[in-house]
Amino acid sequence: MKLSKIKTALVIILAVIVALIAFTLWGNKALVTDTYIVESENLGTAINGYKIAQVSDLHNDEIGKDNKKLIDALKKSEPDIIVITGDLIDSRNTDVDVAVEFMEQAVKIAPCYYSNGNHEARVPDDYNTLKAKLSSIGVTILENEKTTLTINNESINLIGISDPDFYTDDAIVVTDNTIKQLHANEGFTVLLSHRPELFDVYVNNNIDLAFTGHAHGGQFRLPFIGGLYAPHQGAFPEYDNGMYTKDDTNMIVSRGIGNSIFPFRFNNRPQLVIATLKAK
Repeated sequence: MKLSKIKTALVIILAVIVALIAFTLWGNKALVTDTYIVESENLGTAINGYKIAQVSDLHNDEIGKDNKKLIDALKKSEPDIIVITGDLIDSRNTDVDVAVEFMEQAVKIAPCYYSNGNHEARVPDDYNTLKAKLSSIGVTILENEKTTLTINNESINLIGISDPDFYTDDAIVVTDNTIKQLHANEGFTVLLSHRPELFDVYVNNNIDLAFTGHAHGGQFRLPFIGGLYAPHQGAFPEYDNGMYTKDDTNMIVSRGIGNSIFPFRFNNRPQLVIATLKAK
């Protein structure tokens, strides 16, 4: 009788392990699209409904063959622009072609704007190759640069800053100085920055909407707790997923698409972000 109970217990344990493995494998490729409404007094009603799609932390990964599932999700969302917030490539296993092939499809959906991440900073030669190829297919690269988007005779400022790993200075100082040089504090301003942990810098510089990534959703997510670990934030990161608001600044943190140090994520599906702007 005792042996029978032990066998039953082992079967149950094995079944749970198999189920967890299956759930994890499924979850690492089961793309989800999350939508956010961003309201601001700095937006005119003519911009209501303007959609911005965000892709972050691709890390050479593919959702479906040749990223077909990701591309299909982008098409279905019908964004006005697509922003990419760093780590298109992975410094540990760099494959520029995967990133470029994805972007070749993305630019056919909507204008694409790209800012870099820490993984691009680690592989300067590969990054230069990536930049050249992205430029050749029509992607706008924003390296500490600003551009203006005109929508129905109204304007949005779009700033893209390079990841602090491109510099030797303190991350807070270099990010703060860069934004100050580019931000005129006039009109609605969108910031593309890889780092969510610098949220207070964005708030202090009166950024209206920041798109970030880098945290990978905390990699392993637990119910009621959230992510367990994020780069440059450590254990139980404060900014790992979703939209955060402080004063008049909103920051969206994407969980990203691919993985890096850890080859898999748990309870943390890859994410496409769609933000819709609305006058407040």
